[in-house]
Amino acid sequence: MLIFPETKFDFCGDEYIYAEISTEMRIESNFKSISITNELRKRNIPGMIEVYPSNASYLIRYDPTAISPHHLLDYLQEIDQQKSHRSELHFSSRIIEIPVWYNDKITKNTIERYQHLQPEAGGDDFIHVMRANGFTEADAFIAAHSSPPYFITSLGFKPGTAWGFPLGVPQNKIIQAPKYPSPRSYTPGEALGIGGAFTVVYPTESTGSYQLIGISAVPVYDPGQNLSLFRDSFFLAKPGDLWKYRPITEAEYYNIREEVEKRTYEYKVKAIEFSVEQYDEKGDHYISQLMEGF
Repeated sequence: MLIFPETKFDFCGDEYIYAEISTEMRIESNFKSISITNELRKRNIPGMIEVYPSNASYLIRYDPTAISPHHLLDYLQEIDQQKSHRSELHFSSRIIEIPVWYNDKITKNTIERYQHLQPEAGGDDFIHVMRANGFTEADAFIAAHSSPPYFITSLGFKPGTAWGFPLGVPQNKIIQAPKYPSPRSYTPGEALGIGGAFTVVYPTESTGSYQLIGISAVPVYDPGQNLSLFRDSFFLAKPGDLWKYRPITEAEYYNIREEVEKRTYEYKVKAIEFSVEQYDEKGDHYISQLMEGF
């Protein structure tokens, strides 16, 4: 049974209210954050400008000339009470397939350039993460990482960066990795990285400190909106989405890249309704039900 601590609200300057659902990262807190921020968007409260969901909190920006901060706080507290019941934690979502070339040559070239930043990895992030999680065979590690869907908890760092947390995996089986002690000055666009328990796809070339274990064949950021799934947004991810990584070969990677360049690639997507109550009761069995036919 889900039990949430009392949400802590703070005024930040003259235009923001910060809500802290919990002090630690719990996936249940993120479910609540997404449910609340979705509800706030639906209500379209006059004077509310922007809503920023995060892992275990959310931030509201408002116009103090249009709404009293104390009146807005009343709204937030009322919605927070409503969304403290697991039966109220549900939202529309999507499962999106991300084809990934694991243990690829592209990110390996980058890793070798920065091996001085973490000598203990021996210039190979993939092997470093694999061994740190008790795997001795690459295929077994890839299967373990690509099996669960990854719940998109929040967006940030750079436009299009989405943090994914694995669902339906026992806590002691979640693949985790420390970040680089000092960040790289370069990371290839679409590189797949792990930091802590989170997996991300770097949307563009950038700095970075996550361990690189592969590369996505498809973009997660499309400012030109060249592919059909980006018609409504430059960003592939929305908080509450589930990403499913599919291992592919080097040949498949370049075939898909060609489709992307020709603007003919179609993402595999499944619309779902995510119920936190069902997830709380059934766990990995519920995730398996959601993934049926995908």
